[in-house]
Amino acid sequence: MHVKNKKKLGIALVLFTLLLLIAGTFAFTAFNQRAINDRLRDNLGEVGGRVHDYYNRDTENKDVFVENYGEESIMARIRLSEFMEIRGRGETEFTPVVPNTERDAIETWTTYIPEGNTLTTRVGDSAVFNQYSNLTFGWTRQGEHAPWYLPTFNHVENDLMTAAAGHARDYIAGSGATDGSTDGATHPGTGEDAYWQEGESYTNGQGPTSTVWPGALDGVERTTAQNLPQDRAPLTLQQWAALPNEHKIGDFWVIDHETGWAYWASQLQEGETSSYLLDATVMTEAAHDIRGSYYYAIHVDSQLITPDRSFENEPEEEHDGNLGRLLQGIRNNAVEDSGQNPGANVDSPVDAFNFSTMNPGRIFTMEGEQYRYLEDMGGGNHLIIRNDAIRSVTWNEQDEVLTTWYGDLHEDVVAMVQPIANNFTTGNVSDQVVSFDSGRFVPNNLTGDVAADITQVVSGGTPRAFALSLADVSRLSGEGLAFPNYAQRGRIALGWWMLRTPATGLYSWHVNAAGMLVGNHLTSARLHTGGVRPALIIHQSTN
Repeated sequence: MHVKNKKKLGIALVLFTLLLLIAGTFAFTAFNQRAINDRLRDNLGEVGGRVHDYYNRDTENKDVFVENYGEESIMARIRLSEFMEIRGRGETEFTPVVPNTERDAIETWTTYIPEGNTLTTRVGDSAVFNQYSNLTFGWTRQGEHAPWYLPTFNHVENDLMTAAAGHARDYIAGSGATDGSTDGATHPGTGEDAYWQEGESYTNGQGPTSTVWPGALDGVERTTAQNLPQDRAPLTLQQWAALPNEHKIGDFWVIDHETGWAYWASQLQEGETSSYLLDATVMTEAAHDIRGSYYYAIHVDSQLITPDRSFENEPEEEHDGNLGRLLQGIRNNAVEDSGQNPGANVDSPVDAFNFSTMNPGRIFTMEGEQYRYLEDMGGGNHLIIRNDAIRSVTWNEQDEVLTTWYGDLHEDVVAMVQPIANNFTTGNVSDQVVSFDSGRFVPNNLTGDVAADITQVVSGGTPRAFALSLADVSRLSGEGLAFPNYAQRGRIALGWWMLRTPATGLYSWHVNAAGMLVGNHLTSARLHTGGVRPALIIHQSTN
């Protein structure tokens, strides 16, 4: 029995009993998983990432995702492998459905390989599992935003254990057990769908069993957080290649149909947790109709790295082939048709870039500053913004800070900057007046000066840095645009950031650390968690 602290509406403690499933006489389903990151160990690198595996064999719920609890962005990939064996009535031995595979030899299990255009249909050696098991990839619920989970207690970065809950078994904690009953749980919960909800907390070591989960001392508390919503359902690398370039990077999983590795199609930022790769695994009628006993298991293998490193066996030429384009796109935050622009973290001179080939959201580092490419404005003009905020700046000091920052730019960058209006007619609008179709992503009722305050090149104006307006951010937000989702627009690591649009009274508009547009920022507030993000319109000859 474990204790889960309910904080909703101040409700007191609620007790949950975790029931162990005892394998039946004729059939049982067992799952195990492990987190392997050999490349990280080779590089002597450590990342603050943890793979979660929640499984309940009674309900056949199976949730697999990656949490980044660390202080830097990571790249993640997961690979599934399956094993099944059958023992007919009257037989004394189990027979594997794939020849030359063994229950106790995980390395012999069969990698899940999907058909190029159909993720849920297995091919090759794994095709035999189609008749026995159906896997549900991704997570969608009508009218629901994204599921909730309990962050891992285990913050030991060189520990290869996973957060395995319910009937899932961590490969290390369970000593590699493949008997369908040995416990290897390393995380609280029953593994049932939607077990964790908003506003709940769990204190390590509480409850009659006094279980202390790996990685944290007794008494450490975790509060539930939300998975990222998926931008699109998981798809194969072949399907990914057919997407428009501006849609190729985002919060979703891409499975290489040649190797079985599933890649999170963007950098998983600090404090973020991916959407589900897997949501359920359901045994078919054919499995239930087996006359005798069967054993079926899924093994979850993973690799987590920082973007400046490479996955084990990653292609040397990243620009060749779809996988190379995906990996390079993840590092750059955008996919380009040509590989002529430097990598996102490669500090380069102005003449190293061809901005006309960049897609919205592309990260690049130029003359000592890292930027996000926002849009091609036509005529050789391009809108860019500093990729993180200048901290501890009040809204009232914004113009002064922008001027100082601009004055320190490299002369070659300054030479590219286009003139804009000497003064903006911003208008103002109260937070309570602005409405949104959903959440706080894109306003649907901006009017007057607030709606008209769009930054553009102005002949006779002044080349300078500026803060984006509420209207600017609104029109740059959405699928295929500079800010395709909340996480791309605002997060803790890069700081919340102020807009130039006033709200009412002593307040102004800003993009908060969750990426939401909010008009409640006190104009005199000075906070180290955020500030101003200078933007520029630059010109590059199209000849």
